[in-house]
Amino acid sequence: MDHRELKRLVQLMNENGLVELEIEQEGSRISLRKAGAYASAPVLLQGGAAPAMPAAVPAGALPPAADGPSAPPAGTKDILSPMVGTFYRRPSPEAAPFVQVGDRVTKDTVVCIVEAMKLNNEIKAELDGEVLEILVEDGHPVEFDQPLFRIRVA
Repeated sequence: MDHRELKRLVQLMNENGLVELEIEQEGSRISLRKAGAYASAPVLLQGGAAPAMPAAVPAGALPPAADGPSAPPAGTKDILSPMVGTFYRRPSPEAAPFVQVGDRVTKDTVVCIVEAMKLNNEIKAELDGEVLEILVEDGHPVEFDQPLFRIRVA
């Protein structure tokens, strides 16, 4: 497979909203996956045919969603992820975490990084208060609007 064919496959992924693509053709196999993305199942193409849209997953085919954190109690607010990506509590592996449970934060306090498409995006608290809970494990994928931290509002 040459450079032009790979470029065409990446374009196909972008046009159809795919995060992962796997093709098996004439004994060759290629698997493409967007950085930071995670999909439930790859789209497998055989014989070089390319779908116009990804196939729908039948209801009940995916495992039930795990129970996430409950709604924030009165007097608290959650800091939500503004994007899909990978959650990091520290600026580098050897550095201390941005915040710990019990730390006071202000609107401008950086609380974490969400890496998306090889870009590290600093996430600020955007409110004043105290960190009550850290709701995501370091290095784990996060979804748009997923709660990251629970804050007792000052």
